[in-house]
Amino acid sequence: MNPSSVKPLTALYLIPVGLSDVELHMVLPQHNLLLVSHIKHFIVENVRSARRFLKKCDRNIDIDSITFFELNRHTPPQDIPSMLQPLQQGQPMGVISEAGCPAVADPGADVVAIAQQLQLKVIPLVGPSSILMGLMASGFNGQSFAFVGYLPIDAAKRTACLKEMEHRIVRDNQTQIFIETPYRNNTLVAEVCKVMPQHIKLCIATDITGPTQSIVTRGVKQWLNHLPNLNKVPTIFLLYK
Repeated sequence: MNPSSVKPLTALYLIPVGLSDVELHMVLPQHNLLLVSHIKHFIVENVRSARRFLKKCDRNIDIDSITFFELNRHTPPQDIPSMLQPLQQGQPMGVISEAGCPAVADPGADVVAIAQQLQLKVIPLVGPSSILMGLMASGFNGQSFAFVGYLPIDAAKRTACLKEMEHRIVRDNQTQIFIETPYRNNTLVAEVCKVMPQHIKLCIATDITGPTQSIVTRGVKQWLNHLPNLNKVPTIFLLYK
């Protein structure tokens, strides 16, 4: 593909990032890699990692000519609308998450919502999603599923949340998907296996797209007898019957 043939529209591009430390051409289309070199304004979760990602896309990118707006959980809501000024002035913009797809379990959703309210064009680009890739490989129901994000830290509330997911699995025939901060993975998986009844299955998907990728579905009783060490390993969890 000729780089000069890739010209961005006046739109907010949602630019996926790799989930693991592999060559970008293995997980992202060439179109994405070429497109970013034509965008000069980015809304990012972390400026440092975004700069690193752009350099991996194209080592010839002039990083110093790019404007970054940082959007994370510490950003005051009133500061978000002004980030879209370049787009409103006719310039393409990009949204970059820390990993995976922007605006999915990601603060980028806030700026996308504002762009939609302002009737600005929003274009999602193709890229890896741990949620969908985990679901694809789990063997669970892909027709009806729910991503519930992070479970409560409070033990009683977390148990109640797990019980609610069990009800949804049984009542609605719905796959339940959730994540945890990597250093709390081991505690969480042990609790899941103790709280869930034996007929429930748990899929543990780790390091998706990475060199140590593992996506394994077992009954909770099997997992309880052989708990894996998931400490600090990027992991997504799925439950079904």
